[in-house]
Amino acid sequence: MFHSKFRWTVSALALAGAVGLGSFPAHADTIKKVFVIAMENHNWTQPSTQTSPGQIFQNPAAPFMNSLVNGTSGISSQVAFANGYINAAVGDHPSEPNYIWSEAGTNFGVANDDNPYHTDCTPDTVQSTTQHLSTFLTTARKSWRSYQEDINVDSTNTPLPQNQWTVPLFSTSGTWTAPGVNSNNYSGQFNYAAKHNPMVFFTDTAGGCDKTTTNPMRLNYPPLQQLALDLASNNVADYTWITPNQFNDAHSSLSTGFGKFTGDQSAIATGDNFLARTIPLIMASDAYQDHGAILVWWDESEGGDDASRKIPFIVISKSVHPNVKGVPYSNTIQYSHSSTLRTMQEIFHVDPPHGYPFLGAAATATDLSDLFAQGTIK
Repeated sequence: MFHSKFRWTVSALALAGAVGLGSFPAHADTIKKVFVIAMENHNWTQPSTQTSPGQIFQNPAAPFMNSLVNGTSGISSQVAFANGYINAAVGDHPSEPNYIWSEAGTNFGVANDDNPYHTDCTPDTVQSTTQHLSTFLTTARKSWRSYQEDINVDSTNTPLPQNQWTVPLFSTSGTWTAPGVNSNNYSGQFNYAAKHNPMVFFTDTAGGCDKTTTNPMRLNYPPLQQLALDLASNNVADYTWITPNQFNDAHSSLSTGFGKFTGDQSAIATGDNFLARTIPLIMASDAYQDHGAILVWWDESEGGDDASRKIPFIVISKSVHPNVKGVPYSNTIQYSHSSTLRTMQEIFHVDPPHGYPFLGAAATATDLSDLFAQGTIK
């Protein structure tokens, strides 16, 4: 029953997005809801001598992502993108330090992809500080959720009832029991990585090392399938973090490849497919239509941290900077995850004018206001 209802909801919302979005003039309105979709391990542009992994810009394996920026997507008036987004800091690798940085403006010295706790619940990379974005939002009475693919489901990838959800502190991977399948890539493979879930690396937003259904933070970690239902019922958090599994985020290639692509190109194509399905779903919702913004975010540069390797970063909103002759606006301002964090603090009023300090390197970063219509980010 759930699978049938879920597929109908996704199809209906995606169709609404395809036929009803059109073009909207950019205007300076305050952003109310933010959706971050976290993708993995590819540069936007890179030196011609670097061939692996492949870059996203002008890559034939990423037709949807490129349609967003070249003006052929049909929603050009709602797109802006960065051409100068770089790694958060030199040497800030691998993935996990960047996800932690997205919350706190620093990696706290973490330089690995460990789970937040060891299996015996002794702390590993978890941080005890309350100085991070999600806690600031809670203090300011703003809501947040972290939708993670392949969590809080049973062995056939059927979402568990809400009273059975737990906080996903530990990574899992494998193959679903038949007839379980991923509704985005139609594979039986699953791969949830805690390292891509920023909120679980802080004791307060993780609820400690509590792996049970009594953890008070568990409702902040819905299975990804719940997103379509929450969008349809307009039960959406102020700040929504969305992480696909390690295939749909373009981190890893499926064992079968994807379509005509194999290897790294198939990973890019799988990620592009996920975005092509998920972005219209969000755009069709009331939460997006009423001053929402989607940030398509990548974690880190590949092959080096110098300025020749740019990280993809795309903004979708009715309040983006106006197009230039019908082409989505872009700039070469130097941005990083510190810029995104600073902008989130400004949007949700958890910044110095409202009694909150800028977090870590957000204090000296350039915000993303130039990608939005003038006056949108105050």
